[in-house]
Amino acid sequence: MRILVTGGAGFIGSHLVDKLMENEKNEVIVVDNYFTGSKDNLRKWIGHPRFELIRHDVTEPLLIEVDQIYHLACPASPIFYKYNPVKTIKTNVIGTLNMLGLAKRVGARILLTSTSEVYGDPLVHPQDESYWGNVNPIGVRSCYDEGKRVAETLMFDYHRQHGIEIRIARIFNTYGPRMNIDDGRVVSNFIAQAIRGEPLTVQAPGTQTRSFCYVSDMVDGLIRLMEGENTGPINIGNPGEFTMLELAENVKELINPNVEITMVENTPDDPRQRKPDITKATELLGWEPKIKLRDGLPLMEDDFRLRLAVPRKN
Repeated sequence: MRILVTGGAGFIGSHLVDKLMENEKNEVIVVDNYFTGSKDNLRKWIGHPRFELIRHDVTEPLLIEVDQIYHLACPASPIFYKYNPVKTIKTNVIGTLNMLGLAKRVGARILLTSTSEVYGDPLVHPQDESYWGNVNPIGVRSCYDEGKRVAETLMFDYHRQHGIEIRIARIFNTYGPRMNIDDGRVVSNFIAQAIRGEPLTVQAPGTQTRSFCYVSDMVDGLIRLMEGENTGPINIGNPGEFTMLELAENVKELINPNVEITMVENTPDDPRQRKPDITKATELLGWEPKIKLRDGLPLMEDDFRLRLAVPRKN
C-alpha cells in the first residue's frame, strides 16, 4: 500500500505514521506545511526507504499516486484557528476538495478526520452520529466547526456523485505525547502548568465536560475505520466524561500536588458537554478505548518534561 497522510507531522498524524510504518508492506508519504506540525515528530523515519516527507500546503493541488489517503491536515486547537480563521476554513474546504480530487483521479480510498465540534454545543447527551448538531455559523470557532461540516458534505457529495470510497471519523478530544505544549487545549495546558509549577487555569464555570481519548487508542480506531467497509461518520473517542475541575484535580494529584487551581474567563461558544456515543465504533469496527485517563496522563508527562527540560524531583 502507498499511503498518504496529510498533516502527518502533527500530533495524531505522526502517531498514525508510526503505526502505518510498522507494516513492512506500507510506503508512507507525509504532506505537511508545518503550520502546527513539526518535523521533529517524524525524525525517526526521515531517510527510511519506505518513507517520504513533502512540505506542501493542501490548499494547493497535489499530483501523486497513492492507494489510501488519511486526510488529517487542519489546525485543530482554538489558539491556532482563532489566530488564523481564514487559513483554517481554507484548509477544511479547499484542502478537502483537493484531496477528494486526488482520490478521484487515482482511485484512492480517503479518510477524513472530522470532529466532535460538528455537534457544536450539543442539546443531546451523549452525542451519536445521527445528531445534526447545534452550531453557531458566525462565531469565533465557526471556521473550524463549520469548516469540518462542509468537509463532511464534500466527502459525501464526491461519494454519491463520483463513487469515491470515503471514510469519516468524528474524533473527540485526544491527548498524548507530541501535543503542542502551548496550544490552548486543556490537557496540554494543565500538564505544562503543573510541570512549570504554575496555577492550573480552569475556564469558568469548571463544570463543563470533555472526554479524553489516548492517542494510541485513536490511531487504532482510525486504521480500523479505513480498513473496514463502513463510510461512517463514526464517533471515535473515549466515553469517560470529566468536568474540567475533575481533570485539573487529577493532573494536580498525579503531577504536582503543590499547584493551585484558579478560575479564568471562558472563550465564547465553549460547549458545555462532550461525550461520544461509541456504539457504532464498537459494533461496526470492534473498537473501544483501552487506556484510562489516569494511566495516559503520566505517559504524556514524561514527554512534556523532556521538551520543557524540567526533570522529575525524586
